[in-house]
Amino acid sequence: MTDILLKVRGLTTAFPGKAGPLAAVDRLDLDIKKGEIVGLVGESGCGKSMAALSIMGLVPPPGRITAGSVRFGGEEMAKASEERLRSFRGAQAAMIFQEPMTSLNPVFTVGRQIAEGIRTHRKTGKAEAWQQAVEALDRVGIPDAAQRAKSYPHQLSGGMRQRVMIAMALAMQPRLLLADEPTTALDVTIQAQILGLMTRLQAEIGASVLLITHDLAVVAQAAQRVAVMYLGRLVEQATVERLFAGPLHPYTLGLLDCLPSRTAGKKRLPTIGGIVPPLDALPPGCAFSDRCPKAFDLCRRSEPALVEVSPGHGVRCFLHHDKIRQDRRRAA
Repeated sequence: MTDILLKVRGLTTAFPGKAGPLAAVDRLDLDIKKGEIVGLVGESGCGKSMAALSIMGLVPPPGRITAGSVRFGGEEMAKASEERLRSFRGAQAAMIFQEPMTSLNPVFTVGRQIAEGIRTHRKTGKAEAWQQAVEALDRVGIPDAAQRAKSYPHQLSGGMRQRVMIAMALAMQPRLLLADEPTTALDVTIQAQILGLMTRLQAEIGASVLLITHDLAVVAQAAQRVAVMYLGRLVEQATVERLFAGPLHPYTLGLLDCLPSRTAGKKRLPTIGGIVPPLDALPPGCAFSDRCPKAFDLCRRSEPALVEVSPGHGVRCFLHHDKIRQDRRRAA
């Protein structure tokens, strides 16, 4: 019996472009084990959120999944009917979106919104669903939950709204939780509270989590494994301990060098040179080659495969391909 809850293979999500389809998610391979928290990191626009939307079957038109497989508990979801996806979302997999104010309906109370989600997936009456909604708000630490359930989203602070989103996502006790930048736009103290709340509740219900963030410090605090994305491609994946102790891809190194803990005492803040290119103007070869300080000729001609350099540690970089290393040593 496998302990893998979510198995993604070759997932490609594309949008129409003038010269052909543009892949926002490009041949993504990702596994999430039961009860595991996996961090998915990268700069804004790298495809993290689109990967999560693809897993949930929520790709906005005119985008669509053009290739690959998304297997949840052994069931293929990439080709599932809309009816099946509706029952999958909420009851089995839930998503915490980045902006609560755009995700919550402004004309309904937060209690009603949680209760309606419960009634959609469970055979329960209005009164019972309302009570469960109040209990969900209480679990996420909202004081006077019975009264707050009657509040509209605009009457709550940003931290409170994020707690409502977590309560809504966890009310059905899903097996998979996708959290898209759950601490963005919150102050540092509230960020820590929200992250601690998420990990505590995740442990209580035994859910698996895909934690999407640009903040490696958040990943270090909450996740067991981490996957690094760049322009829709997975460029490195490893356990959190191994990635922080020995990052291999130049992009991962650049992200880590920007952490505040590594910049203390430096006169200039480190940056990753260049800018993320648009999807319709990607460089040939490795997508990171035009920003990489270690790129050589082959990087600009061919795209490296994601290779496992040690158990559980994969990297998409010619610097770590055995054959390439040997050839370069012989050439030197």
